[in-house]
Amino acid sequence: MPFPYELTLGWRYTRAGRATRRNGFISFISGVSMLGIALGVAALIIVLSVMNGFQKEVRDRMLGVVSHIEIFAPGGAALPDVERTLREATANPSVVGAAPFIATQALLARGEDMRGTIVRGIDPAREPQVTDLAVGMRDAGLDKLVPGGFNIVLGGELARALGVRVGDPVTLISPSGQVTPAGVVPRVKSMTVAGIFDSGHYEYDSALVMIHMEDAARIFRLEGPTGIRLKLKDLHQAREVAQQLAGSLSGELLIRDWTRQNRTWFAAVQLEKRMMFIILTLIVAVAAFNLVSTLVMTVTDKRADIAILRTLGASPRSIMGIFVVQGAMVGVIGTLAGLLLGLGVAFNIDVIVPALERALGASFLPKDIYLISRMPSDPQSTDIVPIALISLVLAFVATLYPSWRASRVNPAEALRYE
Repeated sequence: MPFPYELTLGWRYTRAGRATRRNGFISFISGVSMLGIALGVAALIIVLSVMNGFQKEVRDRMLGVVSHIEIFAPGGAALPDVERTLREATANPSVVGAAPFIATQALLARGEDMRGTIVRGIDPAREPQVTDLAVGMRDAGLDKLVPGGFNIVLGGELARALGVRVGDPVTLISPSGQVTPAGVVPRVKSMTVAGIFDSGHYEYDSALVMIHMEDAARIFRLEGPTGIRLKLKDLHQAREVAQQLAGSLSGELLIRDWTRQNRTWFAAVQLEKRMMFIILTLIVAVAAFNLVSTLVMTVTDKRADIAILRTLGASPRSIMGIFVVQGAMVGVIGTLAGLLLGLGVAFNIDVIVPALERALGASFLPKDIYLISRMPSDPQSTDIVPIALISLVLAFVATLYPSWRASRVNPAEALRYE
């Protein structure tokens, strides 16, 4: 029997053919199976797209403060030859920006309030080459960091914790003090708040402060920058470029890329994403295996038709192909509908969520808690293609047993009571 005939019969059985009560029920079950597959596929696409969006949002906010790659000397010492290291690092074609810096820790005090901070000494002229945050702060405090001015720029959460505003004095206390006859006395320097930044990343907004690199060298008694920050053309190549630099830079230097600075967080997000993929795939699997009951009922209802086809010369393989086509049709239509629904929601979630918030009078993402006011979404083909393939494979596997059962129908037994 030619394949187009199997396709025609399979499609006719999917639509249930005659308008009998039993056929109508079978058609309803087929529709429910399609709907279940479509909703499962759509849920997978929407959830993974939102998780990708959150990951991208946090990553972009984080990279607004940290650099793609950091090169630094062991033990927090000053780099032995900053200019040579800069030349060697920028010689890599993937590097588009470089800036020296000083990194250390200190205490920041305002009256009786005191907070531990991460102090970053920067060159305001070069810093915009390596971080987006510095680009936005050129006219908001970063330009006031001048050598000898002893001005400081701090995160918004830290400023609120200390109760300071632009122009207020604060005290920077270095943990490495001076040796005096009375003992070790911490070095204390009065600084003026020149600017306040909000990166949207609590870890940095609550602990990071920036001062001029020359002021940092004077306060912490350093001979020069302790490291160099790099910006790459493609942030996803950070690990590969770090490995290249490890082999090309002179001296014993340590290299760290942005993925290693927040390795635990990124590993947790990837684990959650894999678990959500597995859990939601079970929904698709349940919907796909509803096809088993649909096809079993179809085979039972069409026993006489199967017997007639067998007496006309149809082979068991052709009979099996008819019902495989029927199940595959349900799987394909359900998967395509799920793809259209999921992508439609994922690409328009910035419109759908605000509409739901207005309708329900609720806020799904309070800005004071999540630091973002909109639901992010980032559909990626690396997620969508596997979802579609898994849905189609599950639907195909679900058709095998009922189709094999149809091919085993005995014509004489089936026609005995017809």
